[in-house]
Amino acid sequence: MEKIVSLCKRRGFIFPGSEIYGGLQGFWDYGPLGVELKNNIKKEWWKSMVYQRDDVVGLDAAIIMNPQVWEASGHTQAFTDPLVECKKCHHRFRADQVGDKCPDCGGELTESKTFNLLTEVYLGSTEPKQKAYLRGEITQGVFVNFKNVVDSTRVEIPFGIAQIGKAFRNEITPGNFTFRSREFEQMELEFFVTPQDDEANRWFSYWKQIRLEWYLSLGMSQDKLRFREHRPDERAHYARKAEDIEYQAPFGWKEFEGIHHRGDWDLSRHHIKHEDYTPWVIETSAGVDRAALFFLTDAYFEDQKRVILKLHPKLAPYKVAVFPLVANKPELVQKARMVFDKLRPTLRVAWDDRGNIGKRYYAQDEIGTPWCVTIDYQTLGDDTVTVRDRDTAQQERFKVADLDSHFLGLLK
Repeated sequence: MEKIVSLCKRRGFIFPGSEIYGGLQGFWDYGPLGVELKNNIKKEWWKSMVYQRDDVVGLDAAIIMNPQVWEASGHTQAFTDPLVECKKCHHRFRADQVGDKCPDCGGELTESKTFNLLTEVYLGSTEPKQKAYLRGEITQGVFVNFKNVVDSTRVEIPFGIAQIGKAFRNEITPGNFTFRSREFEQMELEFFVTPQDDEANRWFSYWKQIRLEWYLSLGMSQDKLRFREHRPDERAHYARKAEDIEYQAPFGWKEFEGIHHRGDWDLSRHHIKHEDYTPWVIETSAGVDRAALFFLTDAYFEDQKRVILKLHPKLAPYKVAVFPLVANKPELVQKARMVFDKLRPTLRVAWDDRGNIGKRYYAQDEIGTPWCVTIDYQTLGDDTVTVRDRDTAQQERFKVADLDSHFLGLLK
């Protein structure tokens, strides 16, 4: 895991939040390459879950909602973790993640008590200010807008509402890099079905398979993915049934997407009906940050000479890098700039003319760029360039005029 953390900092994927002031536990900043990776993950999810379907529409609800939302949903009472505190060093831990003694100093731990994960905020310009919450999950924004969506569109049950957005949890022990953070981003689908067991189970199985196939289609290793069903005593307060997609991370099998049968918990708590019944909900809830972390982990590869991020081309921050063979020949630089400008309107393209060509290749391998285009002396004569593949390091020559269609074809 240390190698992944080092690469993320060194190459501009992920930085500790507010690092110049010592950071703040559980908060992370995404650098120039990290924000591109996250945006690509979200773009592919939205395309798969919304654009390529006739039964799903999108939503972007507010982060702060009326506090009654969280009272009705049960989060003010049930959105909790078990908390213990060391009597000696006063460090706090989740009771289900430690033994009988403090892992930091060996001291005695207190009895477990419940700790609410909702993050409080206070609004208004006069005292007393209004107490509200940063949303602990993005889901509730969908439920309180259910009627608005139905009334303003032509959707009919079964249908879904998709959303991507930030959520906040006052985690007791954030850790494992970005895996457990206090600020994170979610990609969720709330899929509404008729209140029948057969129908709900059918859609539950359907969405399990669809979501697993999405990760596989973007290159994640099948042998590092599995489903794990929640025991009744570990299900969330709203779940009739729950299964996680887990990844075999360096720190063990860890969940990064949940498929939940929420039944009528949410709509009934908000007193919302559709026609003469309360729909049931099948939910898919994925963590953007966890997906990014596991895509990076899964793609990390070392050989004797280089580090390679074998990211799927659709997720790679840059699709193509363009180089002049040498930087001190104006005619090569000018031609390379022309190729760079030609590709920019349709592809995310990197430019690099520093150092020797081998070091430039290795630098692009390390950030996951699938293809490198080199303009050399032959280019000046026949208008062909060298295209190098990241994973195989093999090179082929292509006409400059054919580059757009070649790369776009590979990205389909």
